[in-house]
Amino acid sequence: MKNLNMFCITLNPQDFKAIKTLNYIPVGLGDKNFSKDWLTDKQGNNISKKNPFYGEYTFHYWLWKNHLDKINNEWIGFCQYRKFWINNKILDKNIDFSLFEKSIVKFIPDEYLNSESIIGEKIFTNEFRFSKFVKNNFKTMFLSPSLFFNKNKRNIKFQFNMMHGNGNLDKAIDLLSQDDKIDFRNFINTEVSFNPHNMFICKSKKILIRYYETLFPWLEKCEKIFGFDDLSGYGLKRIYGFLAERFMSYWFQKNTKAEVMPILFNDISKYKL
Repeated sequence: MKNLNMFCITLNPQDFKAIKTLNYIPVGLGDKNFSKDWLTDKQGNNISKKNPFYGEYTFHYWLWKNHLDKINNEWIGFCQYRKFWINNKILDKNIDFSLFEKSIVKFIPDEYLNSESIIGEKIFTNEFRFSKFVKNNFKTMFLSPSLFFNKNKRNIKFQFNMMHGNGNLDKAIDLLSQDDKIDFRNFINTEVSFNPHNMFICKSKKILIRYYETLFPWLEKCEKIFGFDDLSGYGLKRIYGFLAERFMSYWFQKNTKAEVMPILFNDISKYKL
């Protein structure tokens, strides 16, 4: 029984047939030409001009402001053209479309029905490749080598500082409400893992609205610190998306009964249907 509205976000108009075949809702973002058959972030009340900095969250904003009232009170989920929820882990990266279609989540399984949200399996900041940190942080490594060699010190805050600007996460957290400021700061300082990719599934619109009502005012405040003009390189240009990714992991664990589900990396653009 279908009990799930799954939005599949892509930058590629040629993915339309594959997404529809999966019985997902096609969402087109970016500057390419998407037909009227797509949902995009460019109609009505929108922040589409921020897409290079916010990533998929310009669609989340559009959904919040323009479309949620059109969705039945069923589970609402989000995936991406290269990342999909799956029922069981798949090791073969070259699976054909038929097996791929059978493996992805099209309805919420019974064992998840008592939860309120689903987030992706954790990735661990203390297991990131050493070379990723060294490349842009040689000075930090030279001054504080123990941070790199002691896995217990490589928490979420450490990883964010190394990849997205030293001190930027703390500056952003200072702009949260008092409760979230304390709890989110504790989360980034004590946890060595987070749920990645800005992918989640909500049991109801009510939960989704609560999340949006916290997230977007915070990101807007962050714009006053980071702006847009001086954000160079992928790690900084997409800083709002990376802030949201860490906050998403924290928020759903704190505010909902959250379960985890595997995510498969598989680019549907390779399928020529």
